[in-house]
Amino acid sequence: MTRLMQPCAGSGLAIFRSAVGSVWGTVVPVQSSIDQWHELFRMQKSLNERIGVKTDGMTDEEKTQWVLNYCRAMTQEIAELTDSVPWKWWAKYQKFDEQNARVEVVDLFHFLISLAQVLGMSAEDVFQAYLKKNEVNLKRQDSGYSTKDHSDSKHI
Repeated sequence: MTRLMQPCAGSGLAIFRSAVGSVWGTVVPVQSSIDQWHELFRMQKSLNERIGVKTDGMTDEEKTQWVLNYCRAMTQEIAELTDSVPWKWWAKYQKFDEQNARVEVVDLFHFLISLAQVLGMSAEDVFQAYLKKNEVNLKRQDSGYSTKDHSDSKHI
């Protein structure tokens, strides 16, 4: 089943539909990439609150608990992603399951966004930190990354 985002005429909104036309998602504004990133954070906060996890105003003890919970969940999702590829060299029956691999990547994003929110990071915070860390990584590659500079990421 192919899933499409179809614009709603003249509304500035889009609705997610399957190839057979039934609605499977929600109506969302057609947005720029950065707006989409913010929307993912908004949607994840809403989902977490529906589940009963309120990341705003957590104590350090609650943050510790939820960092560990989300790390464990991501570890499981990585295991499921690993199982999407034929990693068992001794098993000839395995096939690459790209569709499932994509689902597992999205599951990882759910937990990664939740983790960022536990740590008090907004979509903009993550975006800015990514830009800074990417610059550090590029400099490391340019220099050959032959020694570890423990202070090169302190500004992030």
